[in-house]
Amino acid sequence: MKKLIAAGLVAALGLVSTLPVAAAEDGGHFKGKPAETLTQAAANFSEYNHKLQAILDGEVSDSDLAEVHILTYTLENALKKINADMDALADTLEAVHKASEKLDRAAVIERGREYLSVSRQIVK
Repeated sequence: MKKLIAAGLVAALGLVSTLPVAAAEDGGHFKGKPAETLTQAAANFSEYNHKLQAILDGEVSDSDLAEVHILTYTLENALKKINADMDALADTLEAVHKASEKLDRAAVIERGREYLSVSRQIVK
């Protein structure tokens, strides 16, 4: 049974050619779309979540399973970038918080603007 599933996945992978991915140098995995900026990561995250939702709303065929496997690489790239930038954003917000405790108006304004410039890339 495992051989049938593996054969089906290999066959389905051959049918999936619509996703913009490149095979990794190790030959076994895909790279997915890059997420070099937070804006790009958020756009990929949204787009590929919609693709995943469309697949899950259907019958979920063997080729769909292969497509899910491939599109998760792009989602993983997006989440990695989003998580890294959100960790840094939390530090920026903490700096705003501490500056407000010290009544440091200049720091609140400066760091607050930094915070908003990043946070608005995710939520408008």
